[in-house]
Amino acid sequence: MKTFCAKEKDVDKKWYVVDADGKVLGRMAARIATVLTGKHKPIYTAHVDTGDFVIVTNAAKIRLTGTKPETKRYWRYSGYPGGLHSRSFAEVLKTKPERIIREAVYGMLPKNKLAQPRMRKLKIYAGAEHPHAAQQPKELEM
Repeated sequence: MKTFCAKEKDVDKKWYVVDADGKVLGRMAARIATVLTGKHKPIYTAHVDTGDFVIVTNAAKIRLTGTKPETKRYWRYSGYPGGLHSRSFAEVLKTKPERIIREAVYGMLPKNKLAQPRMRKLKIYAGAEHPHAAQQPKELEM
């Protein structure tokens, strides 16, 4: 027996769409990270990007469980002294709801050279519309 090793040209990239309306953030992000890495395919190879494209709609309608909606904070640092900025979940949800899903999915991906190419395959939209109808995305079951 020889070990199968997928090549970039062998990978058939599919498109999936996820409606985030009423979905729990962590469970949805874990499923999206699995599809982006390609672990749902039998040809998964760790050093080759075998993942698929994922479109997330209704990012502004995501939900958290427990007390996280009141206590969760998002931090960013400018690089200057005193440049640490903190915003609550409600503030980020109001201004940039795409950032919430993007950070959750990125935190679940392995930190290697394939992390950024995988994140480029994630398309997030705050509303219900997306411009990727030509790719004929399928619904991703959660």
